Amino acid sequence: MDERKKRLLKEIVENYIKEVKPIGSKSLCKKFKCSSATIRNEMAILEDLGYIEKNHISSGRVPSEKGYKYYVENLMKPKELTGEEMLQLQTIFSNQSLEISDAITKCVDIISEITNYTSIVLGTSSKDNALQQVSIIPLNENKIVALVCTDKGIVENKQFTLSNNTNINEIVKTSEIINKMLVGTPITEVAKRLEFEIKPIIAKKIVQYEQVYNIFYDAFNNFTKNTSNVHFSGKTKLLNQPEYDNTNDIRRIAKKLEDEELIRNIESDYDGIKVYIGEDNDFDKDVTIVKTKYHINGEEGTIAVVGPKRMEYAKVVGILKYINDKIEKGDES
Repeated sequence: MDERKKRLLKEIVENYIKEVKPIGSKSLCKKFKCSSATIRNEMAILEDLGYIEKNHISSGRVPSEKGYKYYVENLMKPKELTGEEMLQLQTIFSNQSLEISDAITKCVDIISEITNYTSIVLGTSSKDNALQQVSIIPLNENKIVALVCTDKGIVENKQFTLSNNTNINEIVKTSEIINKMLVGTPITEVAKRLEFEIKPIIAKKIVQYEQVYNIFYDAFNNFTKNTSNVHFSGKTKLLNQPEYDNTNDIRRIAKKLEDEELIRNIESDYDGIKVYIGEDNDFDKDVTIVKTKYHINGEEGTIAVVGPKRMEYAKVVGILKYINDKIEKGDES
């Protein structure tokens, strides 16, 4: 493709992203200082090559999936953030009181706010955590809090109201047995070992062993449920994009956004920023997913932005690049 065709394709893509209107030859003549016939000829070649296509309701052209891919791979330059956008993200990274997971979550919220697309963070899931300690904190005569801590620094708690015949000391004694026998066990295996190893032991030592066992079983179940670490921001923003005006499309995509297994498949296996347009992603043919893997203080996860194929790619890639740079600098310090 020669330089003029590249410039023309770049203009068509960026104009359509901004205006959501098919581009005709007349609107391009002035910018390229060419006759309408010359532009029409160049557009016809781009269409024959599959980079642009006719819009059904207009004589103008819109980028094709192939056109978007060529634009991202060859023509696009990441857009720099505005001073205000930088300040929003810098405030998060400079907040020393924030846990890593909270900082990443807040970043995802800002990404959605800036781009007007749906953003997702897929953090380290419970399957990657091993038990470090379980603690029991009495609140009063019949209430306790069970704390579950992992080797990755994740802490979850659940409050329990005890029946009158349950002794808090017996619960504490059970927590000591668990800490002695199960520390280092992957969280996903704790429930099984609790059933087959811990329960027989406490059955011999504790009168109300079933109730005590259920407290710890519920605490670990609660941990696994709460540490799936899938956080959405702006879930409905994707569906508010003008190209999704068909009820069936909206229902299809909305249903997929509720499918946690499908969302988990968005997780990135690659470092760096990757763009998956239409058929290239396993989520939906009518969306684009831009994602990046992050590593910080031994934790890793994926930040993903889900938008239409008419996504403002330069903006999204620019934001993810800025966040990656900030995370890397923070990890080095």
